[in-house]
Amino acid sequence: MTASRQEFEARLRQIGHERYHDKHPFHDRLHSGGCTPDQVRAWVINRFYYQASIPIKDAAFMSRVEDPKLRRAWRSRIEDHDGTDENEGGIARWLRLAEAVGVDPDYVASKDGILPATRFAVDAYVRFVRDKSLLEAVAASLTELFAPKIHAARIEGLLANYAFANDASLSYFRNRLKEAPKDVAFGLSWVLDHADTAEKQDAAAAALVFKTDVLWAQLDALNAAYVEPARIPPGAWQPGTHLLDQKAKAS
Repeated sequence: MTASRQEFEARLRQIGHERYHDKHPFHDRLHSGGCTPDQVRAWVINRFYYQASIPIKDAAFMSRVEDPKLRRAWRSRIEDHDGTDENEGGIARWLRLAEAVGVDPDYVASKDGILPATRFAVDAYVRFVRDKSLLEAVAASLTELFAPKIHAARIEGLLANYAFANDASLSYFRNRLKEAPKDVAFGLSWVLDHADTAEKQDAAAAALVFKTDVLWAQLDALNAAYVEPARIPPGAWQPGTHLLDQKAKAS
């Protein structure tokens, strides 16, 4: 039976309540000040791969959209991350965070040293958006429903617990607090409008579950490599390397 619009929205929100990665133990450690400098750096390095892939994912989505109205509405997502003449963009802001935590931003931008599981999870998300139905692709983006809460908690926790945290280094998160609500409003409305059968509602819900798994898997990999059991895979970033002070001494 097809759920009502209100019932289906409640179902989507319940997925986030149960499965969003704000409940991962690594985030508790990060926000409470329990991460070492190298654990913070590992998070910044690996999360960049996800951040840099978002506009690639959105470009893949837009290449399949025939409706100009949908393309116009979606275009700002790419600009929010890649930047414009007036807006430096989320990718540049993330690299400023990398610099603040002491990692060479050129190394981070190179995407070397990414954990294999991070790469696999993020690449799977890009393929999902490229290959699945438009409804599933939009529904997968609805983790944005739950992002403002984690961004606010992150800003508060990092400012309270880490010397690198200030308005400049945390500008990515502050800007997402302003950018995400418009994306959420449009995406949620679009999914609710187009998931008009029980089968489509199930597919959209499954897409959102998939996306929460993508985010959770990245933190599982990060925790296993740099916290417990601290087994870093071959080729992944090694603590104490590619730091800004090393680059300065070499120049």
